[in-house]
Amino acid sequence: MTAGNLRRGGAAAMVITAALLVGGCADDESIDTSSGSRMFTNPIVQTDAPDPQAIQVGDTWYLFHTNADGRNVPVRTSSNLVDWSEAEDALPTLPDWADAGKTWAPEVIQLGPDRFALYYTVAGRESGRQCVGRAVASAPQGPYSDDADGPLICQADLGGAIDASPFRDTDGSLWLLWKNDGNAIGVDTWLWSQRLADDGLTLVGEPTKLLKQTEPWEGTLIEGPFFHRQDGRLLLFFAANAYDRAEYAEGYAVCESPTGPCVKAAENPILKSTEAASGPGHASMVVKDGRTWLLYHAWPPGQEGSTDPGRQVWLDEVTWVDGKPVVKGPTATSQPRP
Repeated sequence: MTAGNLRRGGAAAMVITAALLVGGCADDESIDTSSGSRMFTNPIVQTDAPDPQAIQVGDTWYLFHTNADGRNVPVRTSSNLVDWSEAEDALPTLPDWADAGKTWAPEVIQLGPDRFALYYTVAGRESGRQCVGRAVASAPQGPYSDDADGPLICQADLGGAIDASPFRDTDGSLWLLWKNDGNAIGVDTWLWSQRLADDGLTLVGEPTKLLKQTEPWEGTLIEGPFFHRQDGRLLLFFAANAYDRAEYAEGYAVCESPTGPCVKAAENPILKSTEAASGPGHASMVVKDGRTWLLYHAWPPGQEGSTDPGRQVWLDEVTWVDGKPVVKGPTATSQPRP
């Protein structure tokens, strides 16, 4: 019921309003009168918005995701992690070495007050494979510009390179994670790590292999990696299995350093399909007011692989039990906002 309907309803509206205050509301604008907390209900982006990642700059959150609706790198804004604006294009122009149509899994990191770096997967024209590019902007929403003569990473002989994720460690060092797209050519998919230069534009030293698919639940691939430190421990999160199947899920490993070694958690997967959502994964993590949240995409049950509505964005809280992440999701019931 809208506010306008309440106004037009007169006395009846007052009765309905009183009932809502007593019984609570079911939508994402409802009030939980027992705690005073505003509520929300997943999914928080109901259109196709795969591979979500968000950063906070000032009081605003910026959400980036895989190409959709003709935009290379869609970017949305929010003040609360729940209500998101319509998408704009953070990377309206691709570099000359790239082809449009397959711009995937963008992630952004802030390098300075007016300097932001975007790492994105794009179709490399020369290699014929997916490759990782990098672009910079003076504002988080862009526009970003990639002035390089070629990709930052390609690994064409390993199927290509996708799903780049930047990470700043507690000592200030910058790192980049990615996956070689081995499943595109029938070889292993490895998660790789390499040091980034301080300007974020070039790689330093040699890459390190961290993990590959080894467990039955992972199927033939792992992908979508990101690092997160919790109480000093370095955790490597990743998705596994085919993205368009209900078996797609999220797991993690514990690493000694950004170059490994890493050991997968025995309790994996920590996020998997339920009656509420199918194939949840390719996540990112945010912290707001001391609470940890997982952003991820998922299909409506039974609609895996469909483009309408596609992979929607979900948000669920992560709690830490004996240092281990426990994801409270996929959750389709009303819950307090972050």
